Amino acid sequence: MELLFHGANCITIATKNARLTIDDNLADLGGKTVEKAGDIVVFTGAHADPAQPARLLIDQPGEYEVAGISVFGIPARAHIDEANAKTATMYKLLIDDVKVLVVGHIYPELSEQQLEAISMVDIMLVPVGGNGYTLDGVGALSLIKKIEPKLVIPTHYAAKGLNFPVPQAALEDALKTLAMEATETVTRFKPKAADLTDSTQLIVVEQS
Repeated sequence: MELLFHGANCITIATKNARLTIDDNLADLGGKTVEKAGDIVVFTGAHADPAQPARLLIDQPGEYEVAGISVFGIPARAHIDEANAKTATMYKLLIDDVKVLVVGHIYPELSEQQLEAISMVDIMLVPVGGNGYTLDGVGALSLIKKIEPKLVIPTHYAAKGLNFPVPQAALEDALKTLAMEATETVTRFKPKAADLTDSTQLIVVEQS
């Protein structure tokens, strides 16, 4: 698998048989969509219609299987939800034997039931931009401690070419709050067995 980060919460993950596009709302933020016809399109929250015809659209909790990729959607309280609401969805992906958790804009308190559903995680994609819009470094760190992923990839921070409704923290400022240093900065990420150690590491994937 190969992972690219496009800014905001938007990630694409390519395998030999498919491509996933996650949270591509870039056009709404002044950027350009990265969706392609035939993508598996995943959204963690409210969204506009996909820009291109999707192979499969996933925007609700549930279990999905497509092109050798397993997707498990877990309902969650969105960052701006009332206490009992669950309008967001976290996704646990199994791709090429790698377990990937897509957090999205969630409130940082998780129940035991949610943590059990998440279980073991190799790679966790987590927003860090904060300012009341999404998780900040403190909220992200709280989730990291509870979930204990092997790798953390930060998303949704101030980015070139994107205009957020609420200004997002710069990555360097978010990482100071997160109290983690990047062990590697890459333009595209291809996880290897050697990357998945017992201690949690932070990888920065630069905006494509």
